[in-house]
Amino acid sequence: MTQHQFSIHATHSPELLERVLRVIRHRGFTVCQFTMSMPSDSGQVIFDVTVESQRAIETLRPQLTKLWDVAEVMMTSSTTQSLRA
Repeated sequence: MTQHQFSIHATHSPELLERVLRVIRHRGFTVCQFTMSMPSDSGQVIFDVTVESQRAIETLRPQLTKLWDVAEVMMTSSTTQSLRA
């Protein structure tokens, strides 16, 4: 499995969290870690997300950027973990 870490910068809306999680799930990724912050009263929100999947991250990132209130998706790192029997 490969883990990918990235940050999503977006405009806050009540349904944003649900839409982001739905896209991640529909693209076949599992959320391993998720934090959300709203710096000051700027109306912006930052999600720091770690997901894992055998799928390529290129199947997820473009779909997240298509969400109308997402301004930016920044990849932080990717780590491949070998499966042990």
